[in-house]
Amino acid sequence: MRRRKFITLLGGAAAGWPLTSRAQQTAMPVIGFLSSRSPHEAAYVVAAFHRGLREGGYSEGQNVGIEYRWAEGQYDRLPELAVDLVRRRVALIASTGGIGAAIAAKQATSTIPIVFTAGDDPIKHGVVASLNRPGGNATGIYNFISSIEAISNYLGFDVQLKDLQEAARAVGQQIGVFNASSEADIHAAFRAMARLPAAALLVGADPFFNGRREQLVTLAAHYSVPAMYELREYALAGGG
Repeated sequence: MRRRKFITLLGGAAAGWPLTSRAQQTAMPVIGFLSSRSPHEAAYVVAAFHRGLREGGYSEGQNVGIEYRWAEGQYDRLPELAVDLVRRRVALIASTGGIGAAIAAKQATSTIPIVFTAGDDPIKHGVVASLNRPGGNATGIYNFISSIEAISNYLGFDVQLKDLQEAARAVGQQIGVFNASSEADIHAAFRAMARLPAAALLVGADPFFNGRREQLVTLAAHYSVPAMYELREYALAGGG
């Protein structure tokens, strides 16, 4: 789904609601912004979000309000944050930072429109019925970037790992999986990889890792481990 289509959806979302629902809304529509990430490391995402809104004629504080909810890498907080946005009767939920935010939003409401970005298959996770006909109240962008990774603690990793294992068997490769949920865990994972030694590293498509990309890039260079990453931000942080 292209950005301009998203803007069209935003502009027309309230028009299709029953009159009783619209009457409950404030004069200024409010978007719920739900993310698995942290505000300090995802500032460029918010900036891009604002640029998209401006292209559609929207400006925060002037003709649209935004309620931000950040899980800061604590994925178990997402359901509570999504429910809070529903309770505030936002006109639309923009879920970012991975499939976990989209899942939480989908579980919290079946009526409020949801627009998501995700690298995990939204069909497998029950967010949409299909890619060409998503159905329900959710639609968005599936980036097809999470097919292979070997270090992760993300809630969608089990599905991704199955695909990775099948691909590895096809080319006669072995996979070592390292889970990490803290900076100390990441250090420990690299020390373990050095003892193997690992031929290469695939970093999981995980919002937690996105926020620690400088640490991952630095350690990969320190241990001389060739690494592949999910996003261009890793390259901007010095990843090769």
